[in-house]
Amino acid sequence: MKRVAIVGASRNRAKFGNKSVRAHAAAGWRVVPVNLRGGEIEGVPVARSLAEAGAPLDRVSVYLPPGKSLALLPELAAAAPREVWFNPGAADERVFEEARRLGLVVVDGCSIVDVGFSPEQFP
Repeated sequence: MKRVAIVGASRNRAKFGNKSVRAHAAAGWRVVPVNLRGGEIEGVPVARSLAEAGAPLDRVSVYLPPGKSLALLPELAAAAPREVWFNPGAADERVFEEARRLGLVVVDGCSIVDVGFSPEQFP
């Protein structure tokens, strides 16, 4: 079973960080929500960091603003996921440039769509 860490996961079901948790789970992924607040999201224990999420990670899907995504890059590089998805609004050219410099496999797109769903399917 593939493992994905959703960085910026949210308890708010209207937010994409929550929709992604549900979409990846529905597509058969083992989901690790990542949120500094911890707790549970959609009944799944939340990791407070990527290091706490554990390895290996097939994918990290990021739902943060570009400034926070940029600050997250060293932690992403240390986690060494197979790929990192920066969802719409999560990255700018500085983020992409630095992520690639760190050797990360970067995808600019919607990871929910990639697993075969539309965000609208998760109200």
